[in-house]
Amino acid sequence: MTVPPVKGFSKLSKEDKIDWLASHYFSNPDEGISLLKKYWNHDAKLQQLHDEFIENTITNFYVPLGVAPNFLINGQNYTIPMAIEESSVVAAASKAAKFWMERGGFKTEVLGTEKIGQVHFIYQGHKKRLQKFFTAIKPKLFSAASHITKNMEKRGGGITGIELIDKTGELPGYFQLHSTFETLDAMGANFINSCLEQFAATFKEEAVGWDGFDDAEKDIEIVMSILSNYVPNCVVRASVSCPVKDLDEDRELTPGSFAEKFVRAVDIARVEPHRAVTHNKGIMNGIDAVVLATGNDFRAVEAGIHAYASKNGKYTSLTKAWIEEDTFHFSIEIPLALGTVGGLTSLHPLVRLSLEILDNPSAKDLMQIAAVAGLAQNFAAIRSLITTGIQKGHMKMHLMNILNQLEATEEEKNYMASYFKNKTVTHSDVIKVYEAHKRKQP
Repeated sequence: MTVPPVKGFSKLSKEDKIDWLASHYFSNPDEGISLLKKYWNHDAKLQQLHDEFIENTITNFYVPLGVAPNFLINGQNYTIPMAIEESSVVAAASKAAKFWMERGGFKTEVLGTEKIGQVHFIYQGHKKRLQKFFTAIKPKLFSAASHITKNMEKRGGGITGIELIDKTGELPGYFQLHSTFETLDAMGANFINSCLEQFAATFKEEAVGWDGFDDAEKDIEIVMSILSNYVPNCVVRASVSCPVKDLDEDRELTPGSFAEKFVRAVDIARVEPHRAVTHNKGIMNGIDAVVLATGNDFRAVEAGIHAYASKNGKYTSLTKAWIEEDTFHFSIEIPLALGTVGGLTSLHPLVRLSLEILDNPSAKDLMQIAAVAGLAQNFAAIRSLITTGIQKGHMKMHLMNILNQLEATEEEKNYMASYFKNKTVTHSDVIKVYEAHKRKQP
């Protein structure tokens, strides 16, 4: 079926948008409309708030919000909120948290909080003239943005540097104003972008009146002004360690064998990109869930972290594991540009509640909490991989999803959960046992 283009869709009411979708796409329009409306919030004011987060809203798309307790971080106990749809993630994080709470907990340190933004421009003249111009007008770039930075500076943040970067070796005529920022508890995207656009306007305006340029050189082309989500100097480290002999919870391996096999598994992710991608995806299960629950931009976090994993020219593991003097060490070092003020952090009621669960953390605190969630998730995944295998625990958690797809009754769910209590769950086995059980029912 070919659907004709629609004009003025954004101007339609929500109900009219849904009617249009139903009439053109839904196999059962009444049923589809009813489903969309079931997910509306009964509180009209709260629903309007959600409607206004994005454009062309038709309903809400729910993701479960869970909590993982017993995270001991730098001596303080945390219960971490996690918004995610994937089975076993919250359970795995909770299990890892309990394991390490009994072995001293997690240690964390923020190594830097520098954010980055760039004005990308084209200049076809003499490089020495451009450098002289930049040096002369650099103070004006700061002063021209003072109306934007005033409040941030009062709190101790602001613009921390502006450099002229020559990229002509990679693209003819391409230069940058590479700028660094401190945005404190704000993620700072709007602040940074506003500063960059002011830099660009001032830079271009000053070039027109600069006597050191000829007429052609004065015509600087501003291509774009935008923050970067790659923040290699906004970095946090999280780690755990304990005597090898204390790794004694696994019945299949001795503590020493467990530690050695664990280190080898991380080393494989360090040297093999195919494994590293899945290894790091598991880390992001924990980090993204915290980032989403606290109203931060998980797409930006993902992009920056994966770029960091490739910073030496090859995609590699974000975590490290090693044994030193009979002590097992496991750590992660990642860039995390997060905020606890502004944006959804002050608008979304569940985000505010999540931050309250975390004792209203600063941005630095949240960086450390998120990094710990990623490290815990990675520990849980590797522990499963080198012992029972990933499917036993994961599919047991996934069992309920399969049964819900089969529209199983409560009695059937209880029977299936009991049946698979000590068995490995596979999709085909669940179907087979479920159908056999149903045939036995009167």
